[in-house]
Amino acid sequence: MKKSIAVAIATLFALVGSAQTPSDTTSVEQSDTTLWNLKLDGVEVKAQRQLIKQEIDRTTYDVQADNDSKTQTVMDMLRKVPMVTVDAEENILVKGNKNYKIYKNGHLDPSLTKNAKDMFKAMPASAIKRIEVITDPGAREDAEGVDAILNIVMMDTKRMEGITGSVNASYSTLKFPSLSTYLASQFGKAIVSVDYGFNYMSKEATTTHSYRECTYMTTGDSQVVDGQSSNPGHVHYANINASYDIDTLNLLSTSFGGYFYNINVQGGTPVSMFDPAGNLLYHYNEHYWMPSYSHHSWNGRFDYEHKTRRHGEKFTFSYMLALTRQNTEQESTYDDLQEVPFDYNGFLLSSRERFTEHTFQFDYVRPLWEEHKLEVGAKYIDRHNSSDNSQQFYDDALTTSKEDFNHTMRIAALYADYMWKHNSWSARAGLRYEYSYMLGHYPDGKSADFNKHLSDWVPQASIKYQINDRQSLKLVYTTSINRPGISYLNPAVHSFPGSVQFGNAHLGSVRNQSIGLPYMYTGKHLTVQIWPQYRFVNNALGKVVYAEGDTRYRTFDNVLRQRRWQVECYIQWKLFDKTTFVANLNLSHNRYQNPEQGLEQNQTSMYYYLYVAQKLPWKLQATAYTYGEIGRSCDDIYSIVEPWNRYSFSLQRSFLSDDRLTVRLSATAPFHKNMHYKVRTTQGDILGCDDFINAQNNRSFRISVSFRFGKLKTKVKTTGTTILNDDLEGGITRSK
Repeated sequence: MKKSIAVAIATLFALVGSAQTPSDTTSVEQSDTTLWNLKLDGVEVKAQRQLIKQEIDRTTYDVQADNDSKTQTVMDMLRKVPMVTVDAEENILVKGNKNYKIYKNGHLDPSLTKNAKDMFKAMPASAIKRIEVITDPGAREDAEGVDAILNIVMMDTKRMEGITGSVNASYSTLKFPSLSTYLASQFGKAIVSVDYGFNYMSKEATTTHSYRECTYMTTGDSQVVDGQSSNPGHVHYANINASYDIDTLNLLSTSFGGYFYNINVQGGTPVSMFDPAGNLLYHYNEHYWMPSYSHHSWNGRFDYEHKTRRHGEKFTFSYMLALTRQNTEQESTYDDLQEVPFDYNGFLLSSRERFTEHTFQFDYVRPLWEEHKLEVGAKYIDRHNSSDNSQQFYDDALTTSKEDFNHTMRIAALYADYMWKHNSWSARAGLRYEYSYMLGHYPDGKSADFNKHLSDWVPQASIKYQINDRQSLKLVYTTSINRPGISYLNPAVHSFPGSVQFGNAHLGSVRNQSIGLPYMYTGKHLTVQIWPQYRFVNNALGKVVYAEGDTRYRTFDNVLRQRRWQVECYIQWKLFDKTTFVANLNLSHNRYQNPEQGLEQNQTSMYYYLYVAQKLPWKLQATAYTYGEIGRSCDDIYSIVEPWNRYSFSLQRSFLSDDRLTVRLSATAPFHKNMHYKVRTTQGDILGCDDFINAQNNRSFRISVSFRFGKLKTKVKTTGTTILNDDLEGGITRSK
């Protein structure tokens, strides 16, 4: 009798404990879980937590419910998150592309967005509470022009003992060392975290061989370019985050971070031009290097949050400063000159670009009545770009050309977002208004100044139906805006043998629209998300390429029409108790049109990412993944990308108590020395093929060591809302 009562009480506590957290209500039917064991006189009770959850605006991956979070990094966890893929070079794609931003604790982190792969490798997964893929942001961010937001939510326990953190180091056969550290501590009501990382990119790790054959349709002449380049250098990043609890209703948080790299680009390229009969017209060898190239990005943020006595009501004021400084000097010299069509034997190109941005934002959240909530806010951005460019040619007169350009943009926005939830139904609708003022100024007076006023209304809406505990269906409509950055706007003319490139100072904003119908199933051993979507743009920013004789010209314009049908599919399948399979698939049909040039491009392809993890005896864990593209894809109106594939393996083991020390061995493409990436230009004034070969940096082996110390029981607290600026396309503040 006593034994039965004990079992009943234990079962009741397990059920109540799981019911207290909404995300645990369907926990019994989860594909990958964390188990808590309670043994009473030989009876074992197991409680399970749901790993993946879909909400009205996001898909959430519960990192703490994954046992691997104790010994792995955030980068490892991202490989399992729906709609996120990580390749062998640790480049991160969200929903199949790079058009996304990264939050930490609900606010934009510019340093993390730019240097994600280095910082995520250094960040222990045990410090992360969950990873959110915000698939359809509300009106507060919707105009900012990204397909998704990747939000990293840190652990939120409020007390800490001593200093906690981790140290990570790795080295590869390509002479590619890296070192990083993460520290956190508490001082009274203040909580502080600091991270720092360093990477050295060797010549072996950055060498690429490129081969190009193309034909100029206006003359029939053909060109062959066969070269090799590398860009060794070093990367540093550092961030400090702090929060201070004034009292239970008021919170201050701040952060400051930076990202710096200096590289030495160098290479050589023989160039030959032939007439239609195959006779040599001219030939030369180019040698180029960058004696000075540096990039600095710094950002600081301040947030003040005030909560009222009404549950869920709060005010937030935010300020953010973002600075980017980039200096470039590129020198090229030419030898073995044979009948060349230019009268110089080299040039020195100097470029100095500056970006400064001040942002102020106010947000207010108010629960109206049961099941209803309203969020309103205002935002102001003051953005300045300046670019100084000069090019000196090594000819008889040492000819010099100089172009200076300043661009100012001021944006004011108001938004309202309404949310509703009732039983199995939930909905969200919002509207944003943005006014933009752009001013172009030429300090040298070579061109007339110009200005432009833009007004944009940006609606969005979504509705979700929870079919049952396992299944949900959602209908989503979103719009967003992209604005050109300084790299697209800068009208400075850069001349090279056989090519000329320049920006377009009169570019306007781009409106993107999409509609989708995502479905999710969450079962005991299987989780599936299927997301059909249609996207369209009528005035997309695109490159414009044309030829005059045998000279190639490149600029940008709002001339592209884009139509994209796609189906995204995520599968997580627990085949056996110790075997997990993950697949991220994206099947799409892309259609590009350029009415001014009378060109159209249609291609259908599927991007795939397949991942298998197997737990082995002696605390070993093996993983393998492959990714690539089936079918030809297109990124612009002129070219298609041939199918390609990459793969990698790893084996790791943890040591010491609580698995604090982890050692991992990994191999990238061990059975292939070179990998090809072919781009074919199939229409326009210049037709041909570009073949990029990872000549030395394809096959590699790496050893990584990670050590955790202290007790990771807290996070740097942040306000629930803050600033997000990510509308720029083609600017120096965008990640490369």
